[in-house]
Amino acid sequence: MTSAAEASHGQGRPLIAAHEVEKIYRVGDQEVRALDGVTLEIEDGDFVAIMGASGSGKSTLMNLIGGLDTPTSGHLEIDGRDIGQMSSDELAALRNKTLGFVFQQFNLLPRTKALRQVMLPLLYAHPRPADMEAEARRRLEQVGLGNRVDHLPRQLSGGQQQRVAIARALVNAPKILLADEPTGALDSRTSAEIMRLFSDLNAQGITVIVVTHEPDIAEWARRRITFRDGRVISDERQLPRINEAAQ
Repeated sequence: MTSAAEASHGQGRPLIAAHEVEKIYRVGDQEVRALDGVTLEIEDGDFVAIMGASGSGKSTLMNLIGGLDTPTSGHLEIDGRDIGQMSSDELAALRNKTLGFVFQQFNLLPRTKALRQVMLPLLYAHPRPADMEAEARRRLEQVGLGNRVDHLPRQLSGGQQQRVAIARALVNAPKILLADEPTGALDSRTSAEIMRLFSDLNAQGITVIVVTHEPDIAEWARRRITFRDGRVISDERQLPRINEAAQ
């Protein structure tokens, strides 16, 4: 492995740039320093795994990158814009247009078919696409579920439900796909299938950031950043895991 700081892997402005980012939460009369002077850059098109134990700061960083929170101090730029200077409406637009979210729990509506699940973000898009259904179908086909458009969640396996969630995250054509413990509810074989899908999406040009506590999941990424006590303790380039799910 080589240090990501030493390996130049892109030119021009990074897609994500954090400089001395701190995030402090108040719990009663005490302060909890969730992030402590984090500085890092992520280039457009990278595939990054963020690791760390519970309370290490990895999920806090994900929330900041996702525009769900803002730093207490320091600067965090997403696609050239400082999120600390953005209004709530601008942050909402960032989440809807630039970012796609995938979570451990699939967050699917139990009585809604797959096609409609994927269409939902388009209902909030401005302007709405001319043919939302066609775009949703295309995204389901992209994740290998073109023949499951009329299925309810209970008619799908756990891996298929996560694929619907990924299609939903992709439907607004985000630059960045954020995945928080995306395989936490899946068995090892299905987890490998989902990580292979992330690899394929990354190969198509989408920047993928996965938060995980599982080393075997982090092996699918091309860069591994490890947090402890709100700080980056390692940041390394690695050869990604072979797509064993294809075997």
